[in-house]
Amino acid sequence: MDHVGVVVEDLAAAVAFFVELGMEVEGEATARVTGWTSSSGWTGVRADMAVVRTPDGHGPVELSTFRSPVFTASAPRAAVNTPGIPRLTFVVDSVDGVLDRPRAHGAELVGEVVRYEDICRYGYVRGPAGVIIGPVEELK
Repeated sequence: MDHVGVVVEDLAAAVAFFVELGMEVEGEATARVTGWTSSSGWTGVRADMAVVRTPDGHGPVELSTFRSPVFTASAPRAAVNTPGIPRLTFVVDSVDGVLDRPRAHGAELVGEVVRYEDICRYGYVRGPAGVIIGPVEELK
């Protein structure tokens, strides 16, 4: 896999959210597609983007906000078990620490932290554009 892409309404808030989770900003750019059709089939595309990466150097997440064309639907806010809901899972040192930090950026805890025997602790937090982050703390 090369990367995961998430379209967000507020790029600065999304970057702050992922940085608070422990990710690092790798780069930011503005993309313009004029005069030819992008892979999405649109022309006149303008988007601001940032790439954040996990501290181990793997797991890039591309965050993008489209200035044009204008979006016409809102992001999903369905339950975590709904097919098609974006969910990203990261191994972390402490689930509790990770789940507490992004609340200052509007993140919402989804359900409760669960322990799976002596294997791991796992929880969910909903962040920008409805994306669900699942930090998992390995216990072994």
